Amino acid sequence: MAITKGAKKAHKASLNKKVFNDRCKRAMKSAVKEMGDLIIKKDTTGAQGLVSKMYKAIDKAAKRGIIKKNTASRKKSRLVKAIQKITP
Repeated sequence: MAITKGAKKAHKASLNKKVFNDRCKRAMKSAVKEMGDLIIKKDTTGAQGLVSKMYKAIDKAAKRGIIKKNTASRKKSRLVKAIQKITP
């Protein structure tokens, strides 16, 4: 446990950041999962409408350092490629 005043303050700040990071990560995962469900159902119009929401969630997570930049690029690339595969 933190002993000094500064260490206690830093610990409290890290807990607050954890809450924010978890919320951002959850938003990203839910957007990706929602997109995956639409791809499985082969709903191209719904999937194309959800692309901007998914991009926003992934980019925010990358910007805040929750995931790395290349991981964000890979996720976006794979999901768009999956959409193109189901598009007639």
